[in-house]
Amino acid sequence: MNIVENFDLFAPRLINKQELLSSGHRACSGCAEVLAVRLMCKALGENTVIASATGCMEIVSSMFPTTAWQVPWIHVAFENAASVASGIEAGLKALRKKGRIDDRYIKVVGMGGDGATMDIGFQALSGAMERGHDMIFVCFDNEAYMNTGIQRSSGTPMGASTTTAPAGKVSMGQKTWKKNMPEIMVAHEIPYVATVCPSYPLDFIRKIEKAKSIKGPSYIHCFSMCPTGWRSPSHTAVSIGRLAVETGVFPLFEVEHGHYRLSPDMPKKLKPIKDYFKPQGRFRHLTPDEIEVIQERVTVEFRKLAEKAKFLKTGNE
Repeated sequence: MNIVENFDLFAPRLINKQELLSSGHRACSGCAEVLAVRLMCKALGENTVIASATGCMEIVSSMFPTTAWQVPWIHVAFENAASVASGIEAGLKALRKKGRIDDRYIKVVGMGGDGATMDIGFQALSGAMERGHDMIFVCFDNEAYMNTGIQRSSGTPMGASTTTAPAGKVSMGQKTWKKNMPEIMVAHEIPYVATVCPSYPLDFIRKIEKAKSIKGPSYIHCFSMCPTGWRSPSHTAVSIGRLAVETGVFPLFEVEHGHYRLSPDMPKKLKPIKDYFKPQGRFRHLTPDEIEVIQERVTVEFRKLAEKAKFLKTGNE
């Protein structure tokens, strides 16, 4: 493989300079989710229709009578973004068949936060993936219901303090492990599943472009740092995203037709999880023993993932 081919495998040739999510929205200072949505839209391009669940991105981007969206965008309920996206996909297919619209390929995208994806909207998402709709669903995971007051979700990591799972004398905060949503989507046997982080923009764009090129359902799980809910300075969104990857808390990988591949941005040796916890107020109450328990879990889960990727690399299929 020559250098050009190798580069083409891991990064897009050109990045779209057009902004399809305009400035002037009401997102918090340092919001990583806005950066992630911008990158997503750059990779998707104009021929896109988005169905967005209720959440931060709906609130900040569509205050009546204005909108920050430069592509067709529909605000729907918490629980049905995937259902609406699958209906749009079916409708476009029918209109194309009847000759009512041209043959231009339009990608349908459903999007929501961790609550709208992993909790309230899980049934609709599972159904859309199982039915095989030609669509992408993107989960912007900021690990709690940030829009309505920082309540815990099934995406909240063990030990994090939230308003409904507060840390105190009798509790360490969240008492359950974070739901492994990417693996749940892999279990649906869909063509493409990937994790992304806006701190790694080239990897992010490449994976969205790949999902766009695939006919059938794809799922993208995006790490979305929230300075407000994570009690972190607003300028740390990118650095904390990098620490999440470097510690193995949020590994970057993709699963294409069942085959696992770690992203080239993954380090060969992981940093200790305490480096990731240190700049976040939601973890400041954890004791060394509690941190060690979480460290062991992260290490074990990353080893499992690395073994799956190694299994493909050695050709032992």
